[in-house]
Amino acid sequence: MSEPTSQSTITRLPDESWSRVLCVVAHPDDMEYGASAAVAMWARRGIEVTYLLLTSGEAGMQRAPEEVGPLRAAEQQRACDTVGVRELRILDHPDGMLMPTLDLRRDIARVIRQVRPDAVLTANFDFEAYGGLNQADHRAAGVATVDAVRDADNTWVFRELAGEEGLAKWHTRWILVAGSPDATHSVPVDAEAVAASVASLECHEAYLADLPGHPKPAEFIPEILRQGGQAAGVEQAVLFKGYDLGAGMGAPSSDED
Repeated sequence: MSEPTSQSTITRLPDESWSRVLCVVAHPDDMEYGASAAVAMWARRGIEVTYLLLTSGEAGMQRAPEEVGPLRAAEQQRACDTVGVRELRILDHPDGMLMPTLDLRRDIARVIRQVRPDAVLTANFDFEAYGGLNQADHRAAGVATVDAVRDADNTWVFRELAGEEGLAKWHTRWILVAGSPDATHSVPVDAEAVAASVASLECHEAYLADLPGHPKPAEFIPEILRQGGQAAGVEQAVLFKGYDLGAGMGAPSSDED
């Protein structure tokens, strides 16, 4: 993990008025490396959190994909229950071959219009991340998610969403990137949320057992959150790179770009 950004550059995320958050990641377990502690805090405050997984992670274990997909979906549902996630959705894009295509952008934009979130969260999609080269699906998921946030706010992109499906455009105020080395915002978390975050990763029992040498969640998740807290000037925190997209333009006009 990269060293946290210095305290002077981190501000507390202004999430007091939020009602809904949509988390978009490539695989089961991608939310469980610290970000789920923020989810636990949001859910406890009554914010509705939805997880959208773009694949079922069926290529992530040394077993047949037909067995792995349902297994990992079940583990992810238990992880969601642990931190209070309201809804889990899993798309059927191919694990290991995810691409930021128009189809993927449309599928994410559809869910954004359905959920109508105040913030969309995704994971680090830099080419280099977490001390090495980032996985291809992570890069594709992040790029497609950022593009889909803008697509969801434009009536004339993916017109079938508004026309055939009756999904009006939606403006998301915030994009949050978890795991960024250039964090700008923090969500302070308490001991209960830290414990829930550890437990959420532990729910991926079969998956972790298939990864030789993977450290136990309790050995490193609290340290990630402690480092985040140190950067933010609190005891423990989840850090994000946050993009404030503003209040939006309201109803679509005939000349909307």
